[in-house]
Amino acid sequence: MSTIVVADDEREIRELLVYALERDGHVVHAVADGPSTLRAARSGADALILDLGLPVVDGLEVLRTLRREGHDVPVLILTARGDEVDRVLGLELGGDDYLSKPFSARELVARLHAILRRLAPAQVRSRTLRVGDVEIDEAAREVRRAGRALAFKPREYALLALLAANPNVAFSRETLLERVWGFEFEGDARTVDVHVRRVRAKVEENPERPRLIATVRGYGYKLTP
Repeated sequence: MSTIVVADDEREIRELLVYALERDGHVVHAVADGPSTLRAARSGADALILDLGLPVVDGLEVLRTLRREGHDVPVLILTARGDEVDRVLGLELGGDDYLSKPFSARELVARLHAILRRLAPAQVRSRTLRVGDVEIDEAAREVRRAGRALAFKPREYALLALLAANPNVAFSRETLLERVWGFEFEGDARTVDVHVRRVRAKVEENPERPRLIATVRGYGYKLTP
């Protein structure tokens, strides 16, 4: 289970990739322009699927900026351009692979798997977050309570991991929507409330009187170790 940023200015392609990647078990943040891509990639992602033809700031400049800032997120380049120079430049700037449009979602997922496998030894974090009897294994993206593995959906895991990595930090519902669901998510803050209830049902001794995930009235939530 990985967090993937999909950056493409074509809505149909974004929707196709979100569907394919979520079916593959990933958390997906979809964005449509260069500035949004930079914000999403900087906030933490396991991979970036990057269209070179982004508006405002193009994909090559996004990639150049991320590498200059020291971000080593794996990047799979998408391009509709037939010019070999663009593809070569993208790889020279630090792209890990590329696909030319049109492409199949199945091939993209396979290439993404290959990139993540190839880079995993250098990037997998071994940190395990512990809150009471709850353990969050960031490398395996698994949650255990009292040693027993719990079934978590991708966004439930992402929500819990974000809160656990920032103990006693209050997050607004809007910030949680951006960090867990992505900048283009069209739902509202009630989505956060629903997912918090689901997470509490799995990690709290008494979900009706939660002790780990506290409500910050009128604002959002925080994790209290």
